[in-house]
Amino acid sequence: MCSLHSLSPPSFSSRFYLTMAIFSTVALFVALRFFVLLCTTGLAPVSALPSPQAPVQTPAGSGYWLANIERQGISAFNPDSAYKVWRNVKDYGAKGDGSTDDTEAINKAITDGKRCGQGCDSSTTTPALVFFPAGTYLVSKPVVALYYTVLHGDPTALPILKAAPSFQGMAVVDSDPYDNFGNSWYTNQNNFFRQVRNFVIDITAMPKTSGACIHWQVAQATSLQNIRFEMIKDTSDDNKQQGIFMDNGSGGFMTDLTFNGGGTGAFLGSQQFTTRNMTFNNVNTAIFMNWNWLWTFKSLSINNCKVGLNMSNGPMAMSGGVVNQTVGSVLVQDSVFSNTPIGVSTAYSGDKNTPVGGGTLIIDNCDFSTSAIAVSDPAGQKILAGNTKVTSWGQGKQYVTSSTPSASRFKRDNSNIRMRETVNPIQGSRVQGVLSASTSKPTSLVDSSGKVFERSKPQYADLPSSSFVSVKSKGAKGDGKTDDTAALQAALDSTNPDQILFIPHGAYLIQSTLKVPAKIRIIGEMWPILLATGPFFGDMANPKPVLQVGAPDGTTAAAVELSDIILSTSGPTPGAILMEWNVRDSSPGSCGIWDVHFRIGGFAGSKLQSDLCAKTPNSTTLPNPSCEAAFLLLHITKKATLYAENAWFWVADHELDLPDHGQINVYNGRGVLVESEGPVWLYGTSSEHSTLYNYQLNKAKDIYMALIQTETAYFQSNPSALVPFPPDARYADPDFAASCKASPTGTSSCAKTWGLRVVDSTDVLIFGAGLYSFFDNYGQDCLATESCQRNMLSVEGAGKVSVWGLSTKASENMVSRGDQPLVLQKENRSNFCSTVALFAQS
Repeated sequence: MCSLHSLSPPSFSSRFYLTMAIFSTVALFVALRFFVLLCTTGLAPVSALPSPQAPVQTPAGSGYWLANIERQGISAFNPDSAYKVWRNVKDYGAKGDGSTDDTEAINKAITDGKRCGQGCDSSTTTPALVFFPAGTYLVSKPVVALYYTVLHGDPTALPILKAAPSFQGMAVVDSDPYDNFGNSWYTNQNNFFRQVRNFVIDITAMPKTSGACIHWQVAQATSLQNIRFEMIKDTSDDNKQQGIFMDNGSGGFMTDLTFNGGGTGAFLGSQQFTTRNMTFNNVNTAIFMNWNWLWTFKSLSINNCKVGLNMSNGPMAMSGGVVNQTVGSVLVQDSVFSNTPIGVSTAYSGDKNTPVGGGTLIIDNCDFSTSAIAVSDPAGQKILAGNTKVTSWGQGKQYVTSSTPSASRFKRDNSNIRMRETVNPIQGSRVQGVLSASTSKPTSLVDSSGKVFERSKPQYADLPSSSFVSVKSKGAKGDGKTDDTAALQAALDSTNPDQILFIPHGAYLIQSTLKVPAKIRIIGEMWPILLATGPFFGDMANPKPVLQVGAPDGTTAAAVELSDIILSTSGPTPGAILMEWNVRDSSPGSCGIWDVHFRIGGFAGSKLQSDLCAKTPNSTTLPNPSCEAAFLLLHITKKATLYAENAWFWVADHELDLPDHGQINVYNGRGVLVESEGPVWLYGTSSEHSTLYNYQLNKAKDIYMALIQTETAYFQSNPSALVPFPPDARYADPDFAASCKASPTGTSSCAKTWGLRVVDSTDVLIFGAGLYSFFDNYGQDCLATESCQRNMLSVEGAGKVSVWGLSTKASENMVSRGDQPLVLQKENRSNFCSTVALFAQS
């Protein structure tokens, strides 16, 4: 039974408690209207099953390598030694013949083993990799994807999830169901660690007045990949079918999705998201953006739709303008709108725009050659003409500066510390037209057509299972108890370039540096955990890499692929650099990571949980040495190149496994350090809660980031960023003691995590950035004055830096040079964040 969505606040253990506050009445009303349509058909009951059809060939197994390797994965910290990580739905009774109702069998495969369902906020000890061989799986109720679940179809012959004509429920696949009182099973901002890939989801047998393929209300470390959504092709307003229904959430990644037919291809509402390579064919409205803070669309292909992207949501004022827009910002890059009369519908209204930063839009390298209107107002009136290619266009506030002092012009004290230089804020200007900054991109970052390079996660679908070598067959245990360093190194050294090193699910202890060869492919079974531990990584004055990928000189042409792995620590390892990336690609994108996540603390086996590292906001806090977790998460060195997609660099702010799910103080020095001379592509990455910075670019060049998201450490300013990690000049660390010495707000507000720090770097292209500060010492009074910290993004030194679609939260200065303000948040308030269309320095 479906019911309306209650707006009761999440539990106090939530990462961020005020998301619902910005989910405005208008956005909520629209979401609820679609919610009701999805849950009710309004028709007389019909048979739950379709009429008999010709039998579908459904072999018991699959030729895909993942279905045929030896099953060695375990959940190392689950007390049930018989717990199953791998599940094949046919082992649970699913037929996949197109006529048998497989709902019960599929959900039995998912729920087997006391998993994290309704009433369970989160758990990392009950993972499930649920495999679907080729076939047509008829369902009459939702397939409920529980927490920490991967639904994995056979990529060599996509399985079909087909809704029966009388299907009842929100969507064929539901990632976060509602109970009968409107409460969701999971806290949407904490709904981590999920994948759905390699499926056809078909709702064409349902009435056109209802139905959705997937309800996707998720947060970080989640992805949709290689899915085709089949809906009824009907151009009438009665067509209410949807491919994706997303009503809330916090971040994530989608790629390689195709939507055929339907009323709305993707109904979207989330804090921030990155999507790539989405195709819409014959959909009435390809994308309806209900609300967001920011959203990056890369490589859209919208064909024969009525409207490509509708971002005009908001109440209509008497004057005909739109006030209180629910959409913060949208960025569209390298996209094609074909035979679609209106490309983008927006409610932006220039000087009358409400809120000031709401409805920000960036269009970069998009083709509207066969669409009459590129951008329209809500009434369909032309703002930007179509029938052309648009190189660069935007609406919102832009801040452009032609120069900035070079490093040599900064004064230095006797300790050679760079001192502040007085700088006045930049005067911004509203724009609804061609943007001022150059749109040229370094040749190293683009493909032969001029589009920013992209590459999908390899699934090795054309390789036999004999090509895969398991680390457990090489002696590794993955039991969370045994030192697996030697066994893992032996496996790395003995894997040939024509083989794939496979890591079954488990927890692998590492007590010294693992050296990863320059030519190797490694894939994990649903995020096995590589855990650094022991005294080798114990000295923050002498940091050492856990995974050293390639030789430190970075001169060898390489081909390294890593996917579906988690890197972490167990116990205090304040000298651990989780990954040092030294390899340089032999061809564009040959060195990459996909769905590789860095998770510090807050889970079983980390020894950095709420029983030891609980928050202490009511007393002066000195960092507990037992909770000093790591030195640096990822270091991309000078000669290295990297393609990264959907990577989450998370220092836990709360407990995932212990019953209290309480907030915790865990300390990691630095998030992502990029010192590469390029190219580097970072798609859909997020870095949160490190002490000194979440992202830092130092003397970097040819860097593309789309989109990035950060959160400041919740415990700051108790303690501030001055402890426990002193600045280390070898890693170009910020020195808050020096830079905040004369800050008008004092050290407590100034010495906080940099969301992004760019130092002496050039040709930096950032296509979407959400940099947030929600707390001061776990309190949220600072949100009322938008002053949880003073600075968020620092651009220091000369060099070309462009940030399109910048959104910050509760930082007094959106952009600064050290402690000197360049862009003020108070000038750019949006629906929740403060938003500018463009900050550019040349």
